[in-house]
Amino acid sequence: MTASHYLEGQILIAMPGIGDPRFDRSLIFMCAHSKSGAMGIIVNKTAPMMFFSDLVDQLKIVPSDEIRGLAPPVLNLPVLFGGPVEQFRGFVLHSTDYLSDTTSLPINDSVALTATVEILQAIARGNGPGKVMLALGYSGWGPGQLEDEIARNAWLTAPADVEVIFETPVEQRLARAFGLLGI
Repeated sequence: MTASHYLEGQILIAMPGIGDPRFDRSLIFMCAHSKSGAMGIIVNKTAPMMFFSDLVDQLKIVPSDEIRGLAPPVLNLPVLFGGPVEQFRGFVLHSTDYLSDTTSLPINDSVALTATVEILQAIARGNGPGKVMLALGYSGWGPGQLEDEIARNAWLTAPADVEVIFETPVEQRLARAFGLLGI
């Protein structure tokens, strides 16, 4: 990882005075960061009344006769609000035990990002990644924008913890991230 990619695989924690209600109390997993800009997924805000079962049905991910056979934990996976950019586009943040050569973006040794219907089908059929987080939309910054926000103390940066991202209940993730920093 070069110095210009230093935030990839890290987390951003919104500081109380961030000044943008879209990011108030947000915890963002950073997927990409370069001199061209940055991209991340908010991991602690659910999309209102949206679950994986809704996506399965709306997108016809599996035939309707197969839906009844899906395990309740899969159907009840929450869909998160990943950020204000492209809010109708889906993203899957997941463990690296599932990688597509052409569509997965490995972020670090533990986490990858994929945005295809194929991964949703694999999840529905039980042969997807072991750890999964679904999101609609993403958070994005233009060249130098995120660095400027960090310099103005809008964000606190920290190493990401896979347990916080995937295994902690959504509503507890921000507090756990602060706790890891001793705050």
